[in-house]
Amino acid sequence: MFRFLAPLAALGLVSSAMAAEPDIPRSMVWTAYDLGSSGYAEATGISNAFKKRFGTRVRIIPSGTSIGRMLPLVTGKASLGFLANEAYFAAEGSYDFAAETWGPQDIRILMGKPTSNAIAVAGDVGIKTVYDLKGKRLGYVKGNPSVNVKHDAYLAFAGLTRDDVEVVWFGSYSAMKTAVLANQLDGFSSVTTSANMREIEASPRGLWYAQVPPDDVEGWKKLRAVVDFVKPYRETLGAALSEEKPADMVQMRYPLITGYTKDISADFAYNFVMAADMAYDDYRKTTATGNFWDIKLSGRPPADAPMHEGTVRYMKEKGYWADEDQAWQDARLARLNQYLDQWGEAQAEFHDWRTAEREKGNKIDAKKEWPAYWEKARMEKLN
Repeated sequence: MFRFLAPLAALGLVSSAMAAEPDIPRSMVWTAYDLGSSGYAEATGISNAFKKRFGTRVRIIPSGTSIGRMLPLVTGKASLGFLANEAYFAAEGSYDFAAETWGPQDIRILMGKPTSNAIAVAGDVGIKTVYDLKGKRLGYVKGNPSVNVKHDAYLAFAGLTRDDVEVVWFGSYSAMKTAVLANQLDGFSSVTTSANMREIEASPRGLWYAQVPPDDVEGWKKLRAVVDFVKPYRETLGAALSEEKPADMVQMRYPLITGYTKDISADFAYNFVMAADMAYDDYRKTTATGNFWDIKLSGRPPADAPMHEGTVRYMKEKGYWADEDQAWQDARLARLNQYLDQWGEAQAEFHDWRTAEREKGNKIDAKKEWPAYWEKARMEKLN
């Protein structure tokens, strides 16, 4: 396993001006969604391509929760994460990452594959669109805002909340697939190309997707008020889909190849992206939508956090980086830096407030009160 900056320097990572071939570590550790997910399959496909092309060995740590995919990055047990939208929440310091032990994370995206997402539902429950979710059994995962918040957004589109569905909690993502097959659950959000979707499609229950109509302007306003990193998309690829049988969904980025700024140097990111670009033909057929890993798509924003400067350097050299990409990057970096600055200020203010309340005889439970305090500070200080 390579151990961030010092080993990278020892390996002699250099820029393209000095090397025609990418200079990447001989071994790496990545995190990804759990087995059966498209994210795990995509990470495996790229790791196999790296081994074939460059002799690099990769160990993948699977996890069904957002925290489980982030912790190995924080502790240094992994260098890169093939993340879902926890990258967005981590950079924002929101939801599970609003806890005092987390806060805004200074992360960067090396690459992010455009992909579609919808609430996949058993075909025997009569759900055609998100409007039909009322009263149905919808899966949520503890410690996984990437899933849970998107579910809330889909419900909001239809004017619904968790109170309008039967919420069923799980300890990991793939456990929901098993529950659907056992008729203990009606649906959960997914991309269309995962092994989980193929299993549900082949089961007696069958598979469909709760569609998100693109022409419902008010619905999209409500959805984007919850998650602002998606757009309408008509999907034809994946389980239960075809050109003749498309479904209206949302498009986002997943997986997002992510690392911490302090741990991933510009040279490493540059060489990693070069390697991924060169090996593209070896992994683009890993899933039905693997062609979206094309660097002209996956190396450009928008993404859930700022793009890595090493990625930007490579994209500029290839001529793929546009003025609008730089404008997005500048704005997203400014936003993240503002969150990082305000986190410490908000914590100091929170401490002073707790002290003042304690002197009045009021005991403030920090674990309970801090997330709401920080969310209010985010809205007031950061617009």
